[in-house]
Amino acid sequence: MDPITVEVIGSAFSSIAEEMGEALVRASYSTNIKERRDCSTALFDIRGNTLCQAEHIPMHLGSFIGIIPHIMRRNPLSRIQPGDIFIGNDAFEGGGTHLPDIVLAEPIFFDDQIVGWAVNTAHHADFADRGHAHIYQEGLRIPPIRLYKAGELQADVQELILLNCQVPRERLSDLRAQVAANRLGVQRMRDLCAKYGRATVLAAGEALQDYAERKMRAGIAAIPDGVYRFTDMFDNPEIDGELEFSVEITVAGDAMKLHFDSPPQVRAGLNMVYTALLSTVYYAVKTVVDPTILPNAGLARPLEVTAKEGTILNCSHPAAVNGRIAACQRVADLIHGALAQAVPERLTAAGNGACASATFIGVDPRSGNTWVYLETIGGGFGARATKDGLDGVHVHMTNTSNLPCEALELEYPLTLLRYELVDGSGGAGTTRGGMGLRRVYRAEAECRVAMDGGRWMSSPWGLMGGKEGGRGDCKFSSGIEPFDHGAGLLRAGDIIEIITPGAGGYGPPELRDRALVQRDLADRRISPETARDIYKFTG
Repeated sequence: MDPITVEVIGSAFSSIAEEMGEALVRASYSTNIKERRDCSTALFDIRGNTLCQAEHIPMHLGSFIGIIPHIMRRNPLSRIQPGDIFIGNDAFEGGGTHLPDIVLAEPIFFDDQIVGWAVNTAHHADFADRGHAHIYQEGLRIPPIRLYKAGELQADVQELILLNCQVPRERLSDLRAQVAANRLGVQRMRDLCAKYGRATVLAAGEALQDYAERKMRAGIAAIPDGVYRFTDMFDNPEIDGELEFSVEITVAGDAMKLHFDSPPQVRAGLNMVYTALLSTVYYAVKTVVDPTILPNAGLARPLEVTAKEGTILNCSHPAAVNGRIAACQRVADLIHGALAQAVPERLTAAGNGACASATFIGVDPRSGNTWVYLETIGGGFGARATKDGLDGVHVHMTNTSNLPCEALELEYPLTLLRYELVDGSGGAGTTRGGMGLRRVYRAEAECRVAMDGGRWMSSPWGLMGGKEGGRGDCKFSSGIEPFDHGAGLLRAGDIIEIITPGAGGYGPPELRDRALVQRDLADRRISPETARDIYKFTG
């Protein structure tokens, strides 16, 4: 097929997915989506293979890659009509990875034939103040069922879902935004088929996946053959102590095998279903092998991923999965730590390795309504071979924004007293690791709060002689005792302080002064004469 046509149509796919994402953010109601952008959009081909995913949240790929096969197992293509919209969230029977991420999928028809799927997911910050011993405690489980049938809302299905939500007004508005985003994607794909023809668009989708496979294989072939192993520790407020995770990566020619080992699944919301493991692997390997590879199903073909069933990294029903992102972050660290042995110049030191989050729930005295506020908080990004790590950002599998102070205090009975970088939390090195964040909240009305995160006991590792980054922490004001693994009751005036981990440094710290001089010289901030004078004093 003409490569120029393939490139043009591939760019159109990406533009459609990005436009769907912007429509979802702008049309949504909850702060978690309209401000923090905790959502993702994608296009899939007829068989449920990823054509493209917007540059939102890597973890959400795990919520996408299972739902279309689930839909098609339940519904033959002959029974799927234009205007059908399927909704699902279940990690075991719905293709999702945890229940708050509700996925909507709509088939795209052109000339009465299906050409693909428009799909999006949004994190509905609603299922709060729940137990996490097993999935039945974590919220409403939705298998892939029709929310719309031939364009007509199934009101009874919607009513059932909203009745199980704590903040139904938000859920209804956000679901409507998701419907609108998919319909935009459907229309844009129809326009694309009208311009280039159905057969050409479908062929371009196949060609793009083949191209991603070729680039992935070429990138893997450039990594030295060998077996690379790495072990890291995992801690979380939901469990006592630390757990050991490990990976063995085998690079042979243009293929890669990854085998993970972890303890048996736990009675806490930290377990990962296999699709969550796959999405983490695809992201982490792609960042090392070739970040320019198109984010479609083709990149997965050279990868073989295994983990024993019934373990944290490949759990079985009915394991709890609400906080699976914490384990996913450590999986990314494992992969990068192993591949750093082969190609250290391509890797960064460990980032904050967590998805620090706080979930508040209470009744607003101003309105009498229940409110739920979720925020995931950034930390340090690992130092690179030639640059310092970024400060106060989300890393790896999460890519949301921190909620602005003004939006927080406008929407909820909370006041943000401090919001700052944690000085010294970036690991020392020739290049410094990024710094973590400190956010201090004061409750203006009684509420419950639950903390999640990691790297409270272990530190983000440095690379090539760089030092470790700072650890995370959570502190309640005097007199408050957490009553259940990081959860607590706040009364009006009580304070909670959240500190997120920093990141590791890269290279020996003693070479930092010389590296900074070389950088300033390269950027023409100083003259060669000044550089020579500085070297006299730095050695």
